[in-house]
Amino acid sequence: MKLANFGRLALVSSLLLCGVLAWAAPGASGYHLLKRIVMGGGEGDQEYFDYITVDADARRVYLSHRTHVNVVDADSGAVVGDIPGMHQAHGIALVKDLHKGYATDGSGKQVVVFDLKTLNILGHIPAGGNTDCVIYDPASKRVFAFNGDSKDSTVIDPKNDSVVATIPMGGRPEYGVPDGKGMIYDNISDKNEIVALDARTLQIKNRWPVAPSGEPTSIAMDVVHRRLFIGGRDPKIFVVMNADNGKIVGEPFPIGDRVDANVYEPATGMVALSTREGTLHIFHQDTPDKYTPVETIKTEFGAKTMAIDPKTHHIYMTTSDFEPAPAPTAAQPNPQPRAVPGTFRLLIYGK
Repeated sequence: MKLANFGRLALVSSLLLCGVLAWAAPGASGYHLLKRIVMGGGEGDQEYFDYITVDADARRVYLSHRTHVNVVDADSGAVVGDIPGMHQAHGIALVKDLHKGYATDGSGKQVVVFDLKTLNILGHIPAGGNTDCVIYDPASKRVFAFNGDSKDSTVIDPKNDSVVATIPMGGRPEYGVPDGKGMIYDNISDKNEIVALDARTLQIKNRWPVAPSGEPTSIAMDVVHRRLFIGGRDPKIFVVMNADNGKIVGEPFPIGDRVDANVYEPATGMVALSTREGTLHIFHQDTPDKYTPVETIKTEFGAKTMAIDPKTHHIYMTTSDFEPAPAPTAAQPNPQPRAVPGTFRLLIYGK
């Protein structure tokens, strides 16, 4: 009788344990579309949009959009301002201590400086060809703009908005991230590598391959555990790299076509990557060297860039309607779909 009772107890305990493990196993992320807000305003015969920046404290979201940066309320999505006068807006960096913002104008080969409170333009700083990503490094207190065509970085002192240096990157730079200690990690897409750039000495310290990924485009960082999250376009693979030695850790994962943005959320251990084909890939950081796929969410075609609000955990993406890609020609063997002017919109995802 005692053995029978013990057996029943063991069976119940086993079932309960299985239930706990099943509950603890990664499942759906809970993210879904909360709002779709049509912004419009695509003047001319071609639409364009790129990076997104969230100011969680000021409750503002900055959206690059053709010749403007649209500024919206982070909670309602209502337009609260606009920064015009660019040729083709790309990225936005914020220097809150100085109440300044920096927006890259790719076709204009410049960085546009604006006041964070009034959004008035304060100045224009010459940069390299196809000025794209821009970040602020808090350790060196410098702004770094990365120029795709001239394959260099324009370094700016935000105190007086002077150009400190122009650094050859040895290839086409894409997005970069600071570690908060004076090192910047940047994708070199045409060389299939990550460079480690010392933000104080302005010297490149290391170059590391991203294989089995390739054409690295998106990047985010866990600064505590020193891990870089890298999305590649060819092959289309997500990898995790040790930021101290350049070693790929854990398992590589396939992702959708034309990834362009990553986010990492320390509070939840979430790593997310967005692609132009309309997929949002969500992973969970189990340990610094182990990651589990949680969910792949179907978003909308073109929603390749994103940013996350650490206060609400909302994810912001932008896209538009697209025309079918034209037929291939000898001059353009791989034509891309074109965005339809006036259909630019903001997508807000949340739980």
